Amino acid sequence: MAGCRGSLCCCCRWCCCCGERETRTPEELTILGETQEEEDEILPRKDYEKGRRYEAVKWMVVFAIGVCTGLVGLFVDFFVRLFTQLKFGVVQTSVEECSQKGCLALSLLELLGFNLTFVFLASLLVLIEPVAAGSGIPEVKCYLNGVKVPGIVRLRTLLCKVLGVLFSVAGGLFVEKEGPMIHSGSVVGAGLPQFQSISLRKIQFNFPYFRSDRDKRDFVSAGAAAGVAAAFGAPIGGTLFSLEEGSSFWNQGLTWKVLFCSMSATFTLNFFRSGIQFGSWGSFQLPGLLNFGEFKCSDSDKKCHLWTAMDLGFFVVMGVIGGLLGATFNCLNKRLAKYRMRNVHPKPKLVRVLESLLVSLVTTVVVFVASMVLGECRQMSSSSQIGNDSFQLQVTEDVNSSIKTFFCPNDTYNDMATLFFNPQESAILQLFHQDGTFSPVTLALFFVLYFLLACWTYGISVPSGLFVPSLLCGAAFGRLVANVLKSYIGLGHIYSGTFALIGAAAFLGGVVRMTISLTVILIESTNEITYGLPIMVTLMVAKWTGDFFNKGIYDIHVGLRGVPLLEWETEVEMDKLRASDIMEPNLTYVYPHTRIQSLVSILRTTVHHAFPVVTENRGNEKEFMKGNQLISNNIKFKKSSILTRAGEQRKRSQSMKSYPSSELRNMCDEHIASEEPAEKEDLLQQMLERRYTPYPNLYPDQSPSEDWTMEERFRPLTFHGLILRSQLVTLLVRGVCYSESQSSASQPRLSYAEMAEDYPRYPDIHDLDLTLLNPRMIVDVTPYMNPSPFTVSPNTHVSQVFNLFRTMGLRHLPVVNAVGEIVGIITRHNLTYEFLQARLRQHYQTI
Repeated sequence: MAGCRGSLCCCCRWCCCCGERETRTPEELTILGETQEEEDEILPRKDYEKGRRYEAVKWMVVFAIGVCTGLVGLFVDFFVRLFTQLKFGVVQTSVEECSQKGCLALSLLELLGFNLTFVFLASLLVLIEPVAAGSGIPEVKCYLNGVKVPGIVRLRTLLCKVLGVLFSVAGGLFVEKEGPMIHSGSVVGAGLPQFQSISLRKIQFNFPYFRSDRDKRDFVSAGAAAGVAAAFGAPIGGTLFSLEEGSSFWNQGLTWKVLFCSMSATFTLNFFRSGIQFGSWGSFQLPGLLNFGEFKCSDSDKKCHLWTAMDLGFFVVMGVIGGLLGATFNCLNKRLAKYRMRNVHPKPKLVRVLESLLVSLVTTVVVFVASMVLGECRQMSSSSQIGNDSFQLQVTEDVNSSIKTFFCPNDTYNDMATLFFNPQESAILQLFHQDGTFSPVTLALFFVLYFLLACWTYGISVPSGLFVPSLLCGAAFGRLVANVLKSYIGLGHIYSGTFALIGAAAFLGGVVRMTISLTVILIESTNEITYGLPIMVTLMVAKWTGDFFNKGIYDIHVGLRGVPLLEWETEVEMDKLRASDIMEPNLTYVYPHTRIQSLVSILRTTVHHAFPVVTENRGNEKEFMKGNQLISNNIKFKKSSILTRAGEQRKRSQSMKSYPSSELRNMCDEHIASEEPAEKEDLLQQMLERRYTPYPNLYPDQSPSEDWTMEERFRPLTFHGLILRSQLVTLLVRGVCYSESQSSASQPRLSYAEMAEDYPRYPDIHDLDLTLLNPRMIVDVTPYMNPSPFTVSPNTHVSQVFNLFRTMGLRHLPVVNAVGEIVGIITRHNLTYEFLQARLRQHYQTI
């Protein structure tokens, strides 16, 4: 008996029972008091276990992304320190010797040799992979917004980015390594879960998980957050950065995974850096690549406070000035970027290398001359901020060891050389924690020179970032404000390090226009929660002031690239538009059953990512069904896909015929008898007959033609679903089709794993050899299309369309009228600010 229950046929005695059990529906079994076997559960145990295994693998992959991102940061930091110490060690020794012998020109040549060599290598790496130029944050932002930038997350991009940024930073350019860490983490997040790379084609792993754009986008979000966390030692700030600046599509389950990934990156980098620099493995004393140290007043200064309520007024003013300076920086950089696009990029690639070398040459000369000529000798402070922990001792040692005494007597230091002739992180620590004073003239000159050179540098063909240069420039501005308040107004309670930090936040906020994430990043970097309010107020004021003039630097560069980036929401006045006002009515579509020659023609003459699957509404469909098998299959599919209340009730009634109650049987028989005539009627035709207009006959194997009349081109089309270009190409490559003399059931069926085997790089239709395929063969696309995509009514407000498109991560949004006809389609291009503004102007003109 037990064996019979598990099989379809055993012996005659049990065969009827098994057959009866097989034909009973769940509703029947419930009424009869019977239960399903374990293997017939709606959610089988094996699927539940598969879901748990999938979630466990996802957590392990997220952890691996964090660890790998931390190791990438460790690699970059180690070699940047190595090259920088080598360069400054040689040049500083030469300067000290030549200051007595009068051969400073030789020292300048040595410095130029180091810098030009490093920058040249960085430029060559960008020639290999142009996407590696810049910080990569605008490109990552576009990717997470739903725009696929070619090559942005390739392994070759990562290698060129990592090697290029360590050469560009070591080459003395006013760039940094922290910003490119975000791009590097994103590449790690995109590539690691795939276990394959186009750069390493021979290395293939059979890893069946995460073969969709949504999973890949989630891992890129985690990688970007891990990059921020590794750069600044701010895992919470990294999570908020990915949410605020990066991801357009977010879900609750992703938050915990992204935070876990950020923590993994932070502690991986912290573990190795602490062991390498202090020799005490597991002490976790260096949380990020950029460390601000501990802010505390000197024990001997009883009047000093980190900040007071009265200082908030100064912070607001600094926020306004920082917003103005940031807007000026962005305006100048935008003009430079436009100039490069017109005059540099169209020329041979060697011109970009020459531009990078020119910037390096000018920067090196300015740094050297300013350090030797424009500096002042300032008295060293007798007191120093000494903390109890080894990390604060290391910070104090770094501050003291990075003081430069070029051409200054004993117990004095050259303030300009101390800022210019050091790595940028050391210069920031000087401005934050140096008790000695910096001349206001020195700070002003340093700010102006650094502002102009950093603005010129950002955008050249080397991997570069903007966070640390902006922080250093702003810190000089804040320290200048503190000096003025102390020396000329007499506010003795002011702590210069706080004003340097607020100035850095004001200028950086005015450039990048970040609020929430930048506030948390700076708080975590300082490890001082009391700075939360002044930093937040300063960043808000800086953003509001800068937004009055232009956008943030990353949004500006996204706009210059012409990327259709979607904002968080539309303007209120856009609700005067409807979906019908912004949709594209000129459609390229396919039929449920289409000939291969039509599919190839459509794929090779368009660049659309997806196509609506439609059938035509004909007045004489029965005659067409007799004449052509292809058209007959399409019409049959249309009829079978129409769902009506009567048809659904008929289906449910038929499933209840086996109930033992004679009363139920009579009710079912009566209902079926009353509904039989409707089975012969074309319900869709009833809906359309009052608005039907005759149009010429069109066979589904014909592609759209420019010779069609308006009625032919815009004929009524019943919408059935969407199918992707990649799916159509896969079907053609694998020869999934049937001949006209056969039934569509004879067409081979592909599994999901087979359809996603080539993900994420599907073959290009132009590279395929389709000569072996018979162009008259037919492809049934219905098993592979999405039969229920998101759709909107033509009367839907634009704000509703925008929110649905953005929050659900859509790329195509069909517009379907009340009778199921597709009347247009909305893509990302139709929701950009410029397109909506143009449509709004047309709307006003027609009123």
